[in-house]
Amino acid sequence: MTVTAETTADPVELLSPELVADPFTGYARLREQAPTLTGTMLGGPPMWLVTRYDDVRRVLTDPLFRNNPASVPDAPAARTTIMKQLNIPSDLVDYLDDKLMQIDGDHHRRLRGLVSKAFTARRVAALRPRVAEITADLLDRLAREGRGGAPVDLMAAFCYPLPFTVICELVGIDEADRAPWYEWGDCLGSPTEHRARIPAVMRECVDHMREVIARRRSEPRDDLITALVQAQEDNGDRLSEQEMVTLVFTLVITGHETTTQLLATAVLTLLENPAQLALLRQDPFRWPQAVHELMRLGPTQWGMPRYLSQDVELGGRTIPAGATVLPLILPANTDPRRFEGPERLDIARDHGGQDHLGFGRGAHHCLGRPLALQEAEVALHALFSRFPELSLAVAREEISWVPRPGVTRCERLPLRLDRQP
Repeated sequence: MTVTAETTADPVELLSPELVADPFTGYARLREQAPTLTGTMLGGPPMWLVTRYDDVRRVLTDPLFRNNPASVPDAPAARTTIMKQLNIPSDLVDYLDDKLMQIDGDHHRRLRGLVSKAFTARRVAALRPRVAEITADLLDRLAREGRGGAPVDLMAAFCYPLPFTVICELVGIDEADRAPWYEWGDCLGSPTEHRARIPAVMRECVDHMREVIARRRSEPRDDLITALVQAQEDNGDRLSEQEMVTLVFTLVITGHETTTQLLATAVLTLLENPAQLALLRQDPFRWPQAVHELMRLGPTQWGMPRYLSQDVELGGRTIPAGATVLPLILPANTDPRRFEGPERLDIARDHGGQDHLGFGRGAHHCLGRPLALQEAEVALHALFSRFPELSLAVAREEISWVPRPGVTRCERLPLRLDRQP
């Protein structure tokens, strides 16, 4: 369905080819048409889409918008509908629920508190030398692959393996066990393309994680899985096996996908803004601020759905209790009511208070934010320093994008490391 003023009386299909190919234009059109409208995904029940910055921020922070649909009696069973469409076995459905994002209140504070004890700032900071080492190794391989002006696919050679390797080392996925994770992540992240494979992939993934957790119980290591096994509150509360399986699955899959796409969209954006890239080369201390600006402009398109516990006035309309509400991050982050020149890359833009919503906001903000920022800063600085003549190997319109719920996903990013005559 084309996203136009004439057609948006019908629910907007969030994975439509138009929104996948050009999310900036499509979501901007929706935002300027209305602050709230209806949409759907994968044939599920209609949802309320929230498009403007102030309203999206409220959805992310106001406890009236709950993450757990079970706590809202009239909430439609959208997730259950999708699970049935994908033929997920009933004994595996709970493992697909992101417990940190699907619960609220005391239960959420308990679970996040236990995980946070393992996912500490110290652990992330200690990873920086290793992130730099992995980056340097990948750039060496990239240089060999691109020798003589041969085009390289930055997605396969750099954007994917860097965050994937980092999160696997942090979590504790052995190198010998990593190959299946790519297939699992690709399959579960693109359900429209791999519908027939999803039940078997879920079974393989859950069985593997149970095995790894069992190994860490008997053979502890200095990794996140061991820390989750050992984590407990003062009252002796521990994570259940199901909670640990779900958390490890969530951390590995989501812990690299967003960063992978951040690297891809950031490289593309910087190549299209050479004056801004020149400022970064002149003053590398700008990179941390620049990464926030690049995160504002992508790749997150929308956040997790929320469920209204009572009637709420939002965007000039009354949204009823029980409704499913989807906060659209990309149009909020490019809302001219909040940002001056919102679609322009400005690495001097002040994000000191992280006013963009790329990592969410409120109690459910992204736990991996410090790691994603660190990886992007190290990787982008090193990439553009190592290859100052980096350029696209194809026309901009030839870059392909694939449907991925909530994220702008680049399929291939062909580049040349040196300019050709």
